[in-house]
Amino acid sequence: MSVSVDVTEREQALAEFAPTLTEDTVNLGVLDELIGYHMRRASAVMAGDFSRALEGTGIRQVLFGILSIVDANPGVNQGTVGRMLGIQRANMVAPVNEMAERGWIDRQVDPSDRRAFILSLTGAGHEMFLRALARIRAHEANVLRDLSVADRQQLIDLLARIESRAS
Repeated sequence: MSVSVDVTEREQALAEFAPTLTEDTVNLGVLDELIGYHMRRASAVMAGDFSRALEGTGIRQVLFGILSIVDANPGVNQGTVGRMLGIQRANMVAPVNEMAERGWIDRQVDPSDRRAFILSLTGAGHEMFLRALARIRAHEANVLRDLSVADRQQLIDLLARIESRAS
């Protein structure tokens, strides 16, 4: 019986205190000092704005990543693209198929390894890449508008140092 009284008293105390807590006054506790927490939140902001910026294009982050690497490396091996993006071999098939069906990617059997494919952008794929890139540059300019060019480069350098731990 005393447990339910204690719970009721605690609930009443919380009910009295809770209305004063707002997004401006709530304390994050230890989360405030955890870099991973801030990285996840920043990543969510970037991903949400990225999706809005590319709405209606059919481009998602993974597709843009593939287009970008293939644009910079015509004739690149599909497996290499996957490794560069951290995508497992089996998971590369669907996005490459999707882009081939849309006419963005030309996929040919690799003459040096008949089990593999080499990828190149089609004219339509290059146009889509450039249109998406323009929207992405605008998206990043918007989201990162409070960061100087030096701040942005430092952020990229710091994130790249963390990424390098994966290999």
